[in-house]
Amino acid sequence: MILRDEMAARAWFKSLPEWDEAVAQKLEGLTALLAAENDVQNLVSAASLESVWVRHYADSAQLLAHVPRETGSPWLDLGTGAGFPGLVIAILRPECEVVMVESRARRIEWLRRVCDSFSLGNARVEGIRVEALAEQKFRAISARAFAPLPKLLDLSARFSTSETVWLLPKGRSARQELAELNGWNHLFHVEQSLTDADSGVIVGTLIGRSGRRGRKT
Repeated sequence: MILRDEMAARAWFKSLPEWDEAVAQKLEGLTALLAAENDVQNLVSAASLESVWVRHYADSAQLLAHVPRETGSPWLDLGTGAGFPGLVIAILRPECEVVMVESRARRIEWLRRVCDSFSLGNARVEGIRVEALAEQKFRAISARAFAPLPKLLDLSARFSTSETVWLLPKGRSARQELAELNGWNHLFHVEQSLTDADSGVIVGTLIGRSGRRGRKT
């Protein structure tokens, strides 16, 4: 299934177990805040605001299918930028602690303002570079357009255990990046993105460093 338009994306959201009126109100509010802030700083492409439920909300929420509620906290979102997927995850799962890492000052201010606006007590913004983040183990790690896969793992493997679920939307490069990954033992595979027929999401667990090519499924 590919969500090709806003109507399809909204209908898909209503099928999620996390969906309720509070979620609906927050996502509608986020849409308005995002559009207004985008006039001040370039958070997302202007064109993507016309399909925000597909391009940003569903693209973020699809990751939840791979992380059961009981095993998804705490959740680390690297290079959050405009708040995707971190803000969407925090809205949909208020019981899940979500730590969003972002180093750009104006983005940090935006993320904190949104968290305050929606009283997202489960969300925390770390306004630093990933390299400076204190070590902590997370049950889920996401990163959307943050860094090439080898660099991403080099920077953030210290936050992972063998049970941590990695969720890495990689667009059209997903299969190639995974095929070319060396030096890690892993159980990664590529899932079809729900928002783009040509895009994939790298999903799985990381075992550790290895001198050999990691296992792919």
